[in-house]
Amino acid sequence: MSTVRAESLTPEPAHHRIVRRTIEACRLAKDAAAAAAEGIATGSAPLLNSLRQRERELDQLDMEIDSAVTTAITEVENAQARELLACMKFMIGLERIGDLLLSFANSAQAAAGRVDSQDTRDLTHMATILEKMLTDVGDAFSARDVGKAVDVLRADSEMDRLRNLIFLRHIENPENIARQASLQVIFMTQSLERAGDHAKNLAEEVCHFVSGHTVRHVLMAYDKPVEQMFIDYLRKREQH
Repeated sequence: MSTVRAESLTPEPAHHRIVRRTIEACRLAKDAAAAAAEGIATGSAPLLNSLRQRERELDQLDMEIDSAVTTAITEVENAQARELLACMKFMIGLERIGDLLLSFANSAQAAAGRVDSQDTRDLTHMATILEKMLTDVGDAFSARDVGKAVDVLRADSEMDRLRNLIFLRHIENPENIARQASLQVIFMTQSLERAGDHAKNLAEEVCHFVSGHTVRHVLMAYDKPVEQMFIDYLRKREQH
């Protein structure tokens, strides 16, 4: 038997499989956010409906990894055990993001044809930012890249800004403009903002896992407070 064939028959270590499946879950959540963005932008029912299947797949991955970590964590060294615990925390966050995106899709379908253009633009923007946050957090975890994790922390401030704008229009409504589907728009906004919070938590987990320090210490190393990083983020976005 050739060496290549022998290597192909070697079972994948449980630790490696768990890490690989966690990275796959990050990609699945990112794809779900992309479907949410395009679904609300175009009013596509098939895209919004696809979030239900993605939510189921994330649930299955959550159960798979939870079960696998319980067994594998007793068979590895300390460094790998910390990595497996990070995988478990990631899956908890990603599963919740899947739930929130499904809630977003349900509200979007309930409000079909009644969301005004400004709300559609802002919700699409929020979902697109979430997609980028999940892309970056997956890259940060797979490459052990703290810089990518910090990018996610920056983006969360923009999610909060957009949430505040939408809430201002629909709850305070200073112009007294008659607005449609306010309840569904608020639900969609909350779902995306909370999903962004979970993505931020995952970025914080990467910072702690990779550096061994809290996010506060990591940001001190970057020598900029979150507020200044957000200003830099906005300037960079305007340049593009």
